[in-house]
Amino acid sequence: MTSPVITPLGYAAGASVAGADLRRPLEEDAMKTITSAWHKHLMLVFPDQRLSPKELIDFTSQFGQVERNDNVPYYRHPEHPEVLLISNKTTNGKPSQTRNTGRNWHADLTYTDRPAKGSVLMCQEKPEVGGDTMFANLYMAYETLSPTIRKFIDTLEAVHDITLIKGFSRRDPEQIKEMTRLNPPIAHPVVPVHPETGKKLLFISERIRNFVGMTEEESKPLLDFLNGHATSPEFVYRHRWSVNDVIMWDNRATLHIALPDFDQSQSRHMLRCSLLGEHSGYVIDNETSEISMKSALAAIS
Repeated sequence: MTSPVITPLGYAAGASVAGADLRRPLEEDAMKTITSAWHKHLMLVFPDQRLSPKELIDFTSQFGQVERNDNVPYYRHPEHPEVLLISNKTTNGKPSQTRNTGRNWHADLTYTDRPAKGSVLMCQEKPEVGGDTMFANLYMAYETLSPTIRKFIDTLEAVHDITLIKGFSRRDPEQIKEMTRLNPPIAHPVVPVHPETGKKLLFISERIRNFVGMTEEESKPLLDFLNGHATSPEFVYRHRWSVNDVIMWDNRATLHIALPDFDQSQSRHMLRCSLLGEHSGYVIDNETSEISMKSALAAIS
């Protein structure tokens, strides 16, 4: 079998993969090529892949354990809980609850104690124009900060909150109640080390409420700066979808955002699988917040 051909699409992130049929198991050499490209380019595009939900799961599972989406149990494929339906199509005569999913910069499942290792998204239907997705390189975001700010944030932890998903408050009230119960605010390091590349990155997003040990008012100016910096144009790749595109991204080293730049009366229907990530967080309470505050103060004193 011919080895897949990798073609870069952007400076900060993004590459296309030709010569891979995702309906079939990847051979060892192809797996090595794709994994290496995934870590290098962070987001890969596999054009013209016509996968069933089961085939999408099978492809994803070659890179790790597939998430069952138990933390958001309302949006799953009826026969395949590993597949999340991201769609603006009506469901049982009602507007889809995921029609506005991904409208702020984020990484997947950071409101759990195991943020996704990676995600795989397939486009089944798209609007005539628009509906793009943008990805930001969090290695570049960290590496281009000054040494002084890097020293300050290296020991910080941030509180990720599911209720900060844009449009979350407009979803079904009973679903909101249950998902909030399943996903209490949780803290993750602001500057983790990628477990496979060994590189530091800026693990930030617009779904963070505050830094542990700091009030929301104290946190906001730094959060605004870091989010603005991380999503600077020079760190971003913008993907313009084609039907049957499959993309996979390194969720630990990127942020992404789904743009509402399209006619909302036209269908945008996607299937997503996510890879279960490493344990990296803990649920926030007053005691842990106070301990982390003391640790942060000691680190910068």
